[in-house]
Amino acid sequence: MNRATLVLLTAVAPISWGTTYLVTTELLPAGHPLLAGLLRSLPAGVIALALARTLPTGGWWLRSLLLGTLNIGAFFPLLFLAAERLPGGVAAAVAGVQPLIILSLGALVLRDPVRPGTAAAAVVGAGGVALVVLGPTAQLDALGVLAALGGVTATALGMILTKRWGRPAGVGPIAYAGWQLTAGGLVLLPLTLVFEGAPPAIDGGAVLGYAWLGIVGGLLAYTLWFRGIQQLPVIAPGLLALLSPVVATLLGALVAGETFSPIQALGLALVLVALVAGQVTALRRPRRSQAPESVLRPSKS
Repeated sequence: MNRATLVLLTAVAPISWGTTYLVTTELLPAGHPLLAGLLRSLPAGVIALALARTLPTGGWWLRSLLLGTLNIGAFFPLLFLAAERLPGGVAAAVAGVQPLIILSLGALVLRDPVRPGTAAAAVVGAGGVALVVLGPTAQLDALGVLAALGGVTATALGMILTKRWGRPAGVGPIAYAGWQLTAGGLVLLPLTLVFEGAPPAIDGGAVLGYAWLGIVGGLLAYTLWFRGIQQLPVIAPGLLALLSPVVATLLGALVAGETFSPIQALGLALVLVALVAGQVTALRRPRRSQAPESVLRPSKS
């Protein structure tokens, strides 16, 4: 598979995540965001484990728990806390700084040099997202901003460790995604029971919504996402994450009848320019940085 195809397949993940807001508001019962996160992760993880029939061994039990916690178990509660305390646009704009966090962590943990082209693309992309999602009445809340920053930092660290550790030889991307989805779901399970209690009555629309979030936004998206992280320079999927708030805004305009201003159109153009330029720059990295050794040979864990 060439790298352009791999980038396009990896982009399916943030594009599907961009549908989450519309699905949640239109189909799911209100006031149960943790339940949505739980049903997005745990059933998909169990299905992946059943399909792959492969469980972690040795140190991969602990690694899977840590990665699942960072990428899912910690991210979802922080995301929902930010959504409760901030307007959706502000939360998405804060999430737009994730590529900058990935660049910093990549330099510290992976020893990846920060290239001017990718750094510029990350800055332009974050600015573009801000123009797309921020309105003139946007209000800031300190706890909400910290929660949003905590959520994107957790997933950024999860991406860096996913890149650093790779996956054991002989383990496919579905099994690898299943380990993390299951671990993250198990972390969310007690949080959901404590803070939201028993699940509400679920109608047909909610069943469709949870199925979409679990199968497409969970199993398919994370399988493609983790494979992309492992086979591409980590900043490449990091920049692709900018697609999520852009897709959410476009769906709001096309489906929910929300207005789309010229400023938002300018922001969208900036994001697209940043995505294309950032991918071209990132994919010029030397081949030796494309995959960690643990993907290429059996793990000793």
